[in-house]
Amino acid sequence: MESKIKWGVVGPGKIARKFASDLQLVEDAIITGVGSRNLQRAQEFADEFDVPHVFGSYEELFQSSEVDVLYIATPHNFHKELAIRAMENGKHVLCEKPLGINGKEVAEIVEAAKKNKVFMMEALWSRFNPAIQQVKKLVDEGKLGQITYLHADFAFYALDRDKDSRLLNPNLASGSLLDIGIYPVFLAYLILGMPERIEAMSTFHGNGTELQTSMIFQYPEAQALLYSGFRGRSKMEAEISGTEAEVYLRPRWHEANGFSLVKNGEAEEFDLPVRGTGYFYEIMEVNQCIREQRIESGSWSHQNSLDIAELLDTIRKKCGISFPFEG
Repeated sequence: MESKIKWGVVGPGKIARKFASDLQLVEDAIITGVGSRNLQRAQEFADEFDVPHVFGSYEELFQSSEVDVLYIATPHNFHKELAIRAMENGKHVLCEKPLGINGKEVAEIVEAAKKNKVFMMEALWSRFNPAIQQVKKLVDEGKLGQITYLHADFAFYALDRDKDSRLLNPNLASGSLLDIGIYPVFLAYLILGMPERIEAMSTFHGNGTELQTSMIFQYPEAQALLYSGFRGRSKMEAEISGTEAEVYLRPRWHEANGFSLVKNGEAEEFDLPVRGTGYFYEIMEVNQCIREQRIESGSWSHQNSLDIAELLDTIRKKCGISFPFEG
């Protein structure tokens, strides 16, 4: 039997805990290391998930021979530096989305993966969700006809969060667009590709944080209406409409456990239960790519991440979304 792929966790926060819980469901994977700038936080995570090697700095984790691949789950603005440093130490990387704050950062990360000949993928876990995989297949097979309309949103109330939190602190690349708006943007891109034109508008917090953004992606024969926000909740059911049929991804669509296919007014339900929290599927993809000695995934490639970054950059420019640390 092949030895298990050894994972390390960079930034042991809430998302990392969900990820670690799902990683325990993967037979050929094991968490062997965790690193944080706060040794106590790293130790608490290690105690919770039975992690044998604990590091009080990221650099120690990067240099450790006890890990093969690192999951980076820090705030967005640290992704580029940490991902590149990890790859320079020969580690494979799965980095939380967005991969970088902007297209320039994403390009630097992609270049580092190629230079160091290691696997690197943006952790856009919804790409590997079974329901989304099946819907993509139906679209590609022409079962919906020509796609003419797509709607996707992602919103929750966050104005009660601490102003120093990653959601509301501009110094941590705050705002709804990069944190959750990336999901609707991803779905439009997955189904319809790169749009011809983008229109977008945002509203802002007094400290400059973008709080809600509405987007229209214009395609030759279709439109996508997208939304992200921290000022209130939304239903989070995604709709993909074609000339022959419609699909409705169940709320919350980015982690859907099924969908409805509606044709001529008749609905067919597809139940596709998610294993664990849903991170299971991207972990399986990473493991397979590493075993096949690939530096990128065929399902979510380096170019896909570059494209998403370009779309987000365009939206930010249209809306005037910027961060204090950007030039």
